[in-house]
Amino acid sequence: MQKSINCATFRKMVLVGAKMLDNNRAKVDALNVFPVPDGDTGTNMSLTIQSAVKELSTCSNNGFPDVCDCVSKGALKGARGNSGVILSQIFRGICSVLRDNKQDSVDTKTFAKALEAGTKVAYNAVSIPKEGTILTVVRMMSEYAVKVAGKHKDFETFLPAIIEEGDRALAMTPELLPVLKKAGVVDSGGVGLMTIMRGFQAALVGDEIVSEVQTEAANSASAPEFGDNSDIINMDLGEIQFAYCTEFFIINLKKSTTLADIDKLRENLMGIGDSVICIGDLEMVKVHVHTNCPGIALTYALELGELDRPKIENMLEQNRALKAKREAEKKEQGMLAVCAGDGIEEIFKDLFVDRVIKGGQTMNPSASDIATAVQKINAEHVFVFPNNKNIILAAEQARALVENRTIHVIPTKNIPQGFAAALAFNPEASVEENKTNMIHALDNVKSGQVTHAVRTTNVNGFKINEGDIIGLDDKKILAKSDKDKKDNVGEAVLKLIEKLKEDYHEVITLYYGEGVKEEDAAALTEKVQEAFSECDVDCHYGGQPVYYYLLSLE
Repeated sequence: MQKSINCATFRKMVLVGAKMLDNNRAKVDALNVFPVPDGDTGTNMSLTIQSAVKELSTCSNNGFPDVCDCVSKGALKGARGNSGVILSQIFRGICSVLRDNKQDSVDTKTFAKALEAGTKVAYNAVSIPKEGTILTVVRMMSEYAVKVAGKHKDFETFLPAIIEEGDRALAMTPELLPVLKKAGVVDSGGVGLMTIMRGFQAALVGDEIVSEVQTEAANSASAPEFGDNSDIINMDLGEIQFAYCTEFFIINLKKSTTLADIDKLRENLMGIGDSVICIGDLEMVKVHVHTNCPGIALTYALELGELDRPKIENMLEQNRALKAKREAEKKEQGMLAVCAGDGIEEIFKDLFVDRVIKGGQTMNPSASDIATAVQKINAEHVFVFPNNKNIILAAEQARALVENRTIHVIPTKNIPQGFAAALAFNPEASVEENKTNMIHALDNVKSGQVTHAVRTTNVNGFKINEGDIIGLDDKKILAKSDKDKKDNVGEAVLKLIEKLKEDYHEVITLYYGEGVKEEDAAALTEKVQEAFSECDVDCHYGGQPVYYYLLSLE
């Protein structure tokens, strides 16, 4: 077990973290909403840490003081954008603790203190800290690190534990920052930070550097997948109030300049813009501000010293370019499906459904959830497959909540009907032709579900005990098997198929749920094939909750 890391290991962690972020920067860019949706957070953070890597390449010494000075100085020199500057300050705080360490290596407690210092320096750098951003993620992660460092004395367990806490913090960001919730994304700067942390872990355990980083937050049911940020750009997230992202260094400060003058500069900048970061000392000051008056910002700075590397970017134009890209790629028709189960979701994606949202029995999405998902599909007309009778009304109500889209609700009451509707879609056909074909396709499929009874009752001519296995269609219970019977699930499936099957059915498909073993599903498929030899029988993993099996007869 690795109870400490030396400077050579820390150096490797920075290099691998930088590489991991570089591999994933487009995915981080894709989530960029706050403070403005200009799609460059991943790029800015990557360029910031790459600058630290470049500075590190000039350091031949593997002692903490020299390495930490290079990382801190390099990150500050290359800091770009709001998140990039904050990232540089996180590294500055971390390095301040590691460089003053009197030992040749640091343990988990010292590393936790370094993270804590990184949080403090980053918060102090921002004039008006905003929760729901990278700041929240690093704060919650560092607080947890200090708390568990005594328990996790080796880095193999310590780093995964704090990464898990960082993911939890990241998942919370939409609840803290309304613009993220409206766009349906987690904070992009937070994702960038967690990508670097995963790089740290990969450096320690020797994992491969990947280009498909997905945080737990991004994998959760309520959070988004990485995607094209044009689906965020076209949403009404508010106007860009300050047009110019203005950054520069102040060097060769005048002898008369004091620290109070730097504080005064920060106050002046806050009077002409927002997202103000003004950090440094009497040797060098780094400034970042969003403003409509970049010339005034530069004039203020000239009172303190000389300007170096000024950069002014028109965020309105960046935003227009992203919107133009979206319009150029817009298509006429798209599809949205509601479902539960990762296997079911993959099947819908294989059928070219543009987007899938979680939902089904006991987990119905709201009209707002459906409207938000539709808004992210870059199509003028979107066909929605509710796949549950309790979701159809919410899908209908979503029509009034979307902008620049027309929703066409195909009244699918179950997953097999959703598959049939998706299969009927023809991108070359007109909207009305597709709608007609999809609705007609619903008549060609019969479906059923097998689950267990949650209460004792008498219904549909059956005496049902709690725990019995029951088979039903969309209207009523058609089959049951006593809970104490051997292979009661299989028996219920066979009985249900017998009730559902018509002479014209040629194909029977089973989709097995999250609690069913693959080998059990394969064995049942053989039994079904034997019992209904006149049909082709197929089986797929659905992963759906609640139902052991979903059945389709066509």
